[in-house]
Amino acid sequence: MTHTSHFIIRRARRVARQALNGPQALAFVPAVTLAAFWLGGEAWLLLVALGLPLAHAMSGMFSTFSLEPEQGEVKATHTIPALDQALHKALATAARTGRATGCIMLAVDDMADIQDRYGQEATQAMMLQLAARMTSFLREGDRVIRLPGGEFGVVLAPMRHLDLEIAIQMAGRLQLAVEEPLSLDATTVFLSCSVGFCLDSRNPGTGSADLMDAAFAALRVAQQNGPSAIRAFTERMRPLLEVKGQLADEVAVALESGQILPWFQPQVSTNTGRITGFEVLARWQHPERGLLSPVDFLPVMEETGQLERLSEVMIYRALTALRAWDAAGLDIPRVGVNFAAEELHNPKLLDKIKWELDRFELPASRLSIEVLETVVAASPDDTVSRNINGLAKLGCGIDLDDFGTGHASISSVRRFAVARLKIDRSFVMKVDRDPEQQKMVNAILTMAERLGLDTLAEGVETLGEHALLAQLGCGHVQGFGIARPMPFEQTIEWIRTHNAKLQDAPIIGRSTA
Repeated sequence: MTHTSHFIIRRARRVARQALNGPQALAFVPAVTLAAFWLGGEAWLLLVALGLPLAHAMSGMFSTFSLEPEQGEVKATHTIPALDQALHKALATAARTGRATGCIMLAVDDMADIQDRYGQEATQAMMLQLAARMTSFLREGDRVIRLPGGEFGVVLAPMRHLDLEIAIQMAGRLQLAVEEPLSLDATTVFLSCSVGFCLDSRNPGTGSADLMDAAFAALRVAQQNGPSAIRAFTERMRPLLEVKGQLADEVAVALESGQILPWFQPQVSTNTGRITGFEVLARWQHPERGLLSPVDFLPVMEETGQLERLSEVMIYRALTALRAWDAAGLDIPRVGVNFAAEELHNPKLLDKIKWELDRFELPASRLSIEVLETVVAASPDDTVSRNINGLAKLGCGIDLDDFGTGHASISSVRRFAVARLKIDRSFVMKVDRDPEQQKMVNAILTMAERLGLDTLAEGVETLGEHALLAQLGCGHVQGFGIARPMPFEQTIEWIRTHNAKLQDAPIIGRSTA
């Protein structure tokens, strides 16, 4: 049976349930039975008396597993206790009936950027739409619970057979529900989400809290491999269940001991396909917890005031990589390093960068400074402006990161001597299939061309997106469709392999039609 057929049947049962349940139904039962007896005698009376319970049973009213609120109703409240309570009930029912259950956790990717771009009220409206949409993709009895921060918990109603393959299929359907285009005030919004889940058969503990924590751990691993990743809980994730309060004490040691290292993601020209640079992204190779992404440790570093030290380490490692590529005879024009707001407020920043470049005997043009658009938009501070403009005069490239999400004005772009706009991933997703996305990207590219700015599209994941961006005139692309971030040790082989592929590859240029 198709998904559409399932959906129609569920809707019909829902309507029947609403008609047969509640005070309004009870008010009419005596009248219906009396009318049946009056019109048809005892035969009709018996028919109605037996038919009403049967109709209730067919509508699902006597289900052995009932999760309130009504499946299909999306409540405005969203709490962890509600998820824990629903999981507790599901586990108890599964144990009593010999069935299986599980917990699926979903998180909308780049939630902070979405809130900055659309505002709190619009974001909440989107989350309600997503919850309702996910509900329609699930079975009768499954429960969707909204959580803070763009996350959702899904409690699976106990079923006779639930294995890894079935769970992955259900997770995929939920991800599809989130990633379908969303309408918001005549605007089409594209989202992506990461998914983690744990089955009760793999519960690392015995209770609902253990199952929920395991699903959360799987979600965090999915986010590290995202966007749009799906992960199931495994024993290797068990260290993630430990309390992470120790990270604040460990992060300073990690910075100095070389545990936090740069990973490099390539950027390529849409015209020639050649590598035009790498972006440096921090990763923590924790001795016990394994590889940690910035989402795990950057908040800790911000709270403990160590972001500036992180930037220093990343710059040193990035310039070291440039010298190593040069020594290997590889042409890598530049590397881009993200600068936090704290670093840009340092009045001695320019001197520090000059010293590092002199130390490695590299021209400033080999280093790009990536600044978030939100920092530029909210920085009237003269120190920030003086630092960015000073670095630009020195010869460093200034990249405005996540462009389109921070409401920076054109005057801000000019005031901060920006050389390149990095178009945010939210505009790039499905740009080859959605006309509205194409209009937005085309508008950004036209503005950049008029202002004499270079452009780079972030988050390119498909050949279709890559090809269309090239035709629209975007200068550079970066994303999983090109390559995932990699440690330095893997970059040399990747560069040589990529360059070898270019020998006979056709050039994709801007459309002249």
